[in-house]
Amino acid sequence: MLVLASASPRRRELLAQIGLECEVTPVNVDETVSIDEAALAYTLRMAREKARAGQVLAGRGRLVLGADTVVCIDRRILGKPDDKAHAMAMLETLSGRVHSVITSFALARGERLVCASCSTDVWLAEIDAAQRDAYWSSGEPRDKAGAYAIQGRAAIFVERIEGSYSNVVGLPLRELAEALKGFGVDPLNP
Repeated sequence: MLVLASASPRRRELLAQIGLECEVTPVNVDETVSIDEAALAYTLRMAREKARAGQVLAGRGRLVLGADTVVCIDRRILGKPDDKAHAMAMLETLSGRVHSVITSFALARGERLVCASCSTDVWLAEIDAAQRDAYWSSGEPRDKAGAYAIQGRAAIFVERIEGSYSNVVGLPLRELAEALKGFGVDPLNP
């Protein structure tokens, strides 16, 4: 059984969507962005660190999945908001613009570590102050990168996407399925 080194219910749901059961083993890693660290480098580092931390908890012989998702605009990484003011600023920045959602994942078993990344462009409509405030009041943006959830109420703000929808939710499923085959796991042939 796959070990998910994450407390994200969205990742667990995405794995279940493709028929993969997982054992949820949340890990605690320092998620501080290094000075001048690019979004892709950051998500890859986080995915690796989460997978390796998951191995410590679950055992090195188990197959562990670590992942990280960020929203990136103007070369800035938007993680999860600290509070309402932070969320409002993020949503104002994203309003009426295109941004990238980058997810990297790492699969680890024993000494073997395989990493991959996916980037999706998302165009959001203009989001006025009243809409931002109402959205915050829904509770949804509190634990989401970029302060929005495409699979939730924020869907009304999305004009279009280019790339993987599941990547924006938290895991690029096609890329993950391909990487899992290298570990002998095929979601279509359990």
